[in-house]
Amino acid sequence: MSNINQTHVDKISAAYDASLQITGEKVTFDSSKGVAPPRQTGKVRDRYDLGSKLALVTTDRQSGFDRMLALVPFKGQVLNLTSAYWFDVTKDIVPNHLLSVPHPNVSIVKKCTPFPIEFVVRSYMTGSTSTSIWKNYQDGVRKYCGHDLPDNNLVQNLKIIKYSIILIERKTFNELLKGMKKNQKLERTILTPTTKEEEHDRPISEAEIVAEGWMNQEDFDVCSKAALSVFAKGQEIAAERGLILVDTKYEFGKDENGVIHLIDEVNTPDSSRYWISSTYQERIASGQEPENIDKEFLRLWFRDNCDPYKDEVIPDAPKDLVVELSRRYIKLYETITGAEFEFLEGAENAIAEAIQKYS
Repeated sequence: MSNINQTHVDKISAAYDASLQITGEKVTFDSSKGVAPPRQTGKVRDRYDLGSKLALVTTDRQSGFDRMLALVPFKGQVLNLTSAYWFDVTKDIVPNHLLSVPHPNVSIVKKCTPFPIEFVVRSYMTGSTSTSIWKNYQDGVRKYCGHDLPDNNLVQNLKIIKYSIILIERKTFNELLKGMKKNQKLERTILTPTTKEEEHDRPISEAEIVAEGWMNQEDFDVCSKAALSVFAKGQEIAAERGLILVDTKYEFGKDENGVIHLIDEVNTPDSSRYWISSTYQERIASGQEPENIDKEFLRLWFRDNCDPYKDEVIPDAPKDLVVELSRRYIKLYETITGAEFEFLEGAENAIAEAIQKYS
């Protein structure tokens, strides 16, 4: 996984220098060729209403900490095509909204009414954002989204401690008192939902979701079962390819007939963390961060160089980090799907035409 394809790097760097990233701003419709639907802009995806369907355009905008961080060449193509792969391999687990992919950055999808909850699934104690399990654990939270988290292992598991147990080495004793460590595997995979709110998302438990009226119990049960099953399938396939699917988030919605569908994106490097399995144990043992193939290293750079939640203006991400992020995304796409990534020039100019075929 660590082998670097220099041809890829050169193409990414050239696209960055020429500002060829797809922003969505250059998608222009020719009214003589069909309907020109209005654009609704999201953090990463733009949406075009086609009546009974939607066209979702995945751009190269990189979001994090509730704001845009950078424009990453070819990122949108990777996310859209990676999602298409996962939608296909999980369609027997839960219905999904994908109808077709007429352009590498475009998905034509069935209209669904989304639930205002993100179904975050986690297998490891990690993260850097305010809603992450590790940040909450660091802040002393031991009841997270309805789940009890281990405190210091010695005190929790040995309620009656006699002084004779001081035979334990002091170092070992101190380690036991610290509780869980960052990037440690959880005892089991857990569902840790967050709300989808205007200002900031917040972690929420199953009981709170139902009590506060975000979802009813029946719908929650269907979505939670599907989220855990899709995640398990993702972990299985990732493991076969030398990767660890650490955590991810899923979104669900109902179609016009009331059928729940998996929507948005699935197991992409934007919505998920992926680690390299062959180096995980060694790096954890030596106190290093796991070797990752997602956007976490870019988030960490911003966290180390500014306060991305509070600073009105944040520094530009260095070119080498943006190029490296694109390289990793493309590598993940090729590793997961087994397909060779196709670099398209002038891709944004063809988006409108691809959409109009379905309008």
